[in-house]
Amino acid sequence: MKSLSFRLTRAGGLVLLGTAFANASVHAQDGTFPSQTVTLIVSAAAGGTTDIAARMISDPLSKALGKSVIVDNRPGGSGAIAAAAVKRAKPDGHTLLVQYSGYQVITPHLMKGSFDPIKDFAPVANLIVAPQVVVVRPDLPVKTLAELSSYAKANPGKLNYASSGNGSLQHVTGEMIKQLAGIDIAHVPYKGTGPALTDLLGGNVDMTFTTAPPLLGHIKAGKLRALAVTGSTALPSLPDVPPTSKVKGFEKLDASSWFAVYAPAGTPKPVIDKLSSEISKIMQTAEFKSKAEAQGAYAVYMNPQELADYTSREFQTWGKFVADAKISAE
Repeated sequence: MKSLSFRLTRAGGLVLLGTAFANASVHAQDGTFPSQTVTLIVSAAAGGTTDIAARMISDPLSKALGKSVIVDNRPGGSGAIAAAAVKRAKPDGHTLLVQYSGYQVITPHLMKGSFDPIKDFAPVANLIVAPQVVVVRPDLPVKTLAELSSYAKANPGKLNYASSGNGSLQHVTGEMIKQLAGIDIAHVPYKGTGPALTDLLGGNVDMTFTTAPPLLGHIKAGKLRALAVTGSTALPSLPDVPPTSKVKGFEKLDASSWFAVYAPAGTPKPVIDKLSSEISKIMQTAEFKSKAEAQGAYAVYMNPQELADYTSREFQTWGKFVADAKISAE
C-alpha cells in the first residue's frame, strides 16, 4: 500500500505541475501577466543588504507592472528556507527570489541537497554588487592590509576574525586572506552579521569583513577602522579606503557580494523577459543608482542569460575554494 500511495501521489504531483506550466504559458501568451500580486521572497531579515535591494525595486516594479509587489522576508538556513519556498512555487512569475550570492553559490556546497542554484531557478536579473570592507577594532595597531599581515606574523595565533557563520562569505573571505598573506588568524562564527559586529564594536574580536551598509556609520564615527575594500575599485562612500586590486599581495582578493532576482525553474521565457526588462529600466534611473551608491554598492544589471552564466561560474569557483579550504557548515 505504501508503494502504491507513493506512485499515486507522485503522479498527482506531475499532473498539477503540468497544469501550472500550462496556466503560466497561457498567461504569458495572452499578455495577462501579472494577474495577481507579485511576491519577492528575500533570503535575509529586514534591514540587510538583500532586503534593501528588494525594496529598491518593489515600488517601481509595482508601478511598472500595474500590480502590487510585496517583500516577504524569510531568513534562516543560510538562504535555504527562502530558496526552498521559491523552488516549490508555481512557475508563473508571481513568486520570485531575491538572493544574496553567498547563499546562492556557497550554501549548496555546504548543505548538500538543500537546493540546486542552476537547475531549480530561472535567472531574471542581477541588481547590485557590493564589495566587502575589511575592518578592525580601532585599537589594533594596523592601518593597512600589509600592516595587518606583518602584525599577524609577529603574533601568530593571537588574532581572530568574526563572521556571520560557518560557510558564510565572511568565513570564506577570512580563509582567502589567511591563504594570500600566509597568516594564522582564528575564525569566530556568529549567528548573523549583527551579533558579529556587536562583539567587534565591543572589542571582543579583532576584525570582520562584510558589505558596507552596516559598517559606514561606525567607520565614520571612528569606532571601526577600514583597511581595504575587496574588489577592483574604491567605494564612493569610502574614497580613501584602497581596493584590494591595488594592494600588493592581495590583488586576487575579490570577494564582492551580488544580489539577484530568480524565478522558479520552468517560468515561461516571456514572463522572465518582461520582468527583466522592467527591472533594467528601473536600474537605469538616477534614483536607483544613487540609492545603490548610498549603500556602498553599485547598480550592475545582468540579463537572464548573463546572470545564468555568471551564477554557473561563481558556483564552480566558490565550490572549488570551499573544497580546497576544507570549509564546512559545522
